[in-house]
Amino acid sequence: MHNTYENLKNSHPCFGGHKNNAGRIHLPVSPGCNIACRFCDRTINDVEERPGVTSKVLKPEECSDILQKALEICPDIKVVGIAGPGDTLASDNALKVFKIVKEKFPDLIKCMSTNGLLLNERADEVIDMGIDSLTVTVNAVDPEIESKLNAYIIYHGEKIEGIEGAKILIKNQLEGIKKIAAAGITVKVNTVLVPEINGEHIEEIAKTVKEVGSKIYNIIPLIPQHELKDYKAPTCAQIDAARIAASKYIDVFRHCQHCRADAVGVPGKSEFGDQVYQRRLRVKETFSHG
Repeated sequence: MHNTYENLKNSHPCFGGHKNNAGRIHLPVSPGCNIACRFCDRTINDVEERPGVTSKVLKPEECSDILQKALEICPDIKVVGIAGPGDTLASDNALKVFKIVKEKFPDLIKCMSTNGLLLNERADEVIDMGIDSLTVTVNAVDPEIESKLNAYIIYHGEKIEGIEGAKILIKNQLEGIKKIAAAGITVKVNTVLVPEINGEHIEEIAKTVKEVGSKIYNIIPLIPQHELKDYKAPTCAQIDAARIAASKYIDVFRHCQHCRADAVGVPGKSEFGDQVYQRRLRVKETFSHG
């Protein structure tokens, strides 16, 4: 039986449960990605606090011991999430880990994030694994806009660029969300807000993902880097305007912390990633986003 949306709002930090000191652990087990987001610079390091970053990629069989250790250090952990650093459905690692969690840690909420390229065809596996919540990153529902945010997809071994790749990605995302939501799993949609590209498109995304069954919507501000390094990050006013536009159609989450792919603890209150993963803290001379 999956946790309901109402339950998740009380116990999951990405659905409002941060108010109840609900903690989470992200297990970085998914190595490769199958789409090329123009703003994503996936890195393995110890210094940056942002999605796509991790100190090392774990093997699925390491995760049971890591989880045990994490729960001893931070008993507030209620959620085990897998969000990268690559895509969770591009390999079998994430589903293998959730099988271990289901057997050995049945009380933990299981949460997964994906870009959704393979969600439609792997939906039954996700459902069978007893995932409680699924986050899908949908940055556009118009292929022309999506192609400005994502250079290409790797789909069944084929590199498909531009608008053609964007059409496949969007179709698979929306059909996948529909299947997952129909099975009673709570779906959250993340959108990376790039005001100059999808700023006027947020309302359309929110309306579309709500129609296929998403329950909650989260707007993530662009961190200018990689191919979009010269684009401006959204201002607070632009983020607020986007949230207001989206909230005409769907519940909007307002407490996103830009978590790393190996985050551990209660967002905004505690961080135990160094102890759990034995990261070596390093100082980066060009640190500029404090």
